[in-house]
Amino acid sequence: MSLKDEIHQLHAQLCNGLADPLRILILYSLADGARHVNELAEKTNAPQPTVSRHLKILRERGLVASTRSGQYVHYSLADERVIDALDLLRLVMADNLKKQAEIVALAG
Repeated sequence: MSLKDEIHQLHAQLCNGLADPLRILILYSLADGARHVNELAEKTNAPQPTVSRHLKILRERGLVASTRSGQYVHYSLADERVIDALDLLRLVMADNLKKQAEIVALAG
């Protein structure tokens, strides 16, 4: 697979899965263990149907896994490295914001 093909697949699968802030909050909510949709709705302060819709997208993109346990479906991270990747992106963003603030301070 070429780099271009990999980038297209990365964008279609991962970037699209991460394109909504609530989906990122759901992933962080799963970082410490599996949860069912009602727990995720409570933890993210979002309506249960909305969380269910986002979980479907995350599952389709391979970011979360689901396991049925009795009447509940428990969701977990498909790969815990996604949290490391998100944390790294947050650090990059924080550094960029710091640099922008320094530029504004120097200009003002």
